[in-house]
Amino acid sequence: MNIWSYILKRILLMLPTLFGVVAITFAVVQFVPGGPVEQALTEMKGLRAGGEASGGGASQYRGRQGVDPERVKEIQALYGFDKPPLERFWQMLKGFATFNLGTSFYHHADVWTLVKSKLPVSISIGLWTFFLTYLISVPLGIAKAVREGSRFDGWTSALVLIGYSIPGFVLGVFLLVVFGGGSFLQWFPLRGLTSDNWDTLSTMGKITDYLWHITLPVLASVAGAFAIMTMLTRNTFLDEVRKQYVLTARAKGLSERKVLYKHVFRNALIPLVTGFPAAFVGAFFTGSLLIETLFSLDGLGLLSYESVIRRDYPVVMGTLYLFTLIGLVVKLLGDLCYVWADPRVQFESLAQ
Repeated sequence: MNIWSYILKRILLMLPTLFGVVAITFAVVQFVPGGPVEQALTEMKGLRAGGEASGGGASQYRGRQGVDPERVKEIQALYGFDKPPLERFWQMLKGFATFNLGTSFYHHADVWTLVKSKLPVSISIGLWTFFLTYLISVPLGIAKAVREGSRFDGWTSALVLIGYSIPGFVLGVFLLVVFGGGSFLQWFPLRGLTSDNWDTLSTMGKITDYLWHITLPVLASVAGAFAIMTMLTRNTFLDEVRKQYVLTARAKGLSERKVLYKHVFRNALIPLVTGFPAAFVGAFFTGSLLIETLFSLDGLGLLSYESVIRRDYPVVMGTLYLFTLIGLVVKLLGDLCYVWADPRVQFESLAQ
């Protein structure tokens, strides 16, 4: 099986997977109580939105009592709930096929435009976290593997595990208290990606201001990923160093440096390289809700959470479709990277 046949087969397999995820989520949404129609009717009656939510998204919802039936029909038509579920599902699929993700009930904006507006925050957190994790963790993991059992290996392992054991949100609170004007130092700002006077700053001033704002959120996000990547690199290198081909290379008189970087390095990096596409793309779309909330950053994590709470179904379904599609493509790229990193792997084995 050549590469193009394999890619075509994987794409054909993506379609039923994508359809299944969207269909199941759409079906579940139909039974979630307190939908947009019910919330609108509740607000019309002067009640707190969602305060009386009980029962499914059907006509028995108590928020409809005392409201003119004609008004109910108008609101249903406004949100598109005047059509049968299957018809709404089919219209949604036709829109998704052309990347028309619909219009947000709450923000009254195109979902794709809304997602793009939140990307700068998620990219800023995720991309910096990704690069710092790889640039620091891989060399550190190699150094720990080469010095296995030494004091360096011991105390760095202790520091890495301590960092891993501290949740990112807790570390973020600590950083804010110590360095964000809490009880000690006021070195970094409390919220946002930029200052209020951003537009008046010079180019260098904008760069400095941006880095000044992003430092604490990135540090809070790096802790967990940094620890995992460091220990994964260390253990992978140790596994390779103990294999027979390394002993053979040493027996031939090769220097330790050649053995490490010519033979061990490429094989040990296979798990890291194959995970590279997922980690890179994930940096754009996997913003931390807690980190964004703590540092008042309006990113994709906060958008997804608010969409679920407000029953903003176009945003929920649109982002689910987009992220699922990206996840499937990234999985394909990961398999292709695996073959590139290790030519011994054939497409036939991956296709099984």
